[in-house]
Amino acid sequence: MTGTQRREQLIEIGRSLFAERGYEATSVEEIAVRAHVSKPVVYEHFGGKEGLYAVIVDREMSTLLQMITSSLEQNRSRVRVERVALALLTYVEERTDGFRILVRDSPVAAVADGKYSSLLNDAVSQVGHILAGDFTRRGFDAGFAPLYAQALVGMVSMTAQWWLDVREPSKEVVAAHVVNLCWNGLTNLEAAPQLGGK
Repeated sequence: MTGTQRREQLIEIGRSLFAERGYEATSVEEIAVRAHVSKPVVYEHFGGKEGLYAVIVDREMSTLLQMITSSLEQNRSRVRVERVALALLTYVEERTDGFRILVRDSPVAAVADGKYSSLLNDAVSQVGHILAGDFTRRGFDAGFAPLYAQALVGMVSMTAQWWLDVREPSKEVVAAHVVNLCWNGLTNLEAAPQLGGK
């Protein structure tokens, strides 16, 4: 195996173990045993468990961010909401181990910025920017766009975390229902909502 191939092998094994057991319960020794190498080989490539974990989180964040960002490039608002919901659910379906790693709290200070919550903050920022333009065109106060962006991204994110374990109904059905709630709520958005109770 070349050095590059060995590195990729260690990343895949580490990804699987971190997803299955979590960061604390995974050891360099176990990674080495599964790869049929000595512990020094893992240290040589990554400097230790923290380095391997950081590489895995960085790759998963990049993959998910790319999927979400590309889904936001559509011009029509409903299509953007549909694509974002489906992109996140597709990521959960295709890269389950990666998603499990991202939604866990990272115990490594060096990768604190690589947490799922920071990815969600990036998504909230992008969605907020899009909604601000939509609000302005509709004559609404664009200052509330970040609040709505937080609610929309939170709804999709929490639904994806729920779907991670249940996997039913299909991702397309789940996305359609999330979009139904988001879109029909947004379509009938009041310019100045107020609570009805006294």
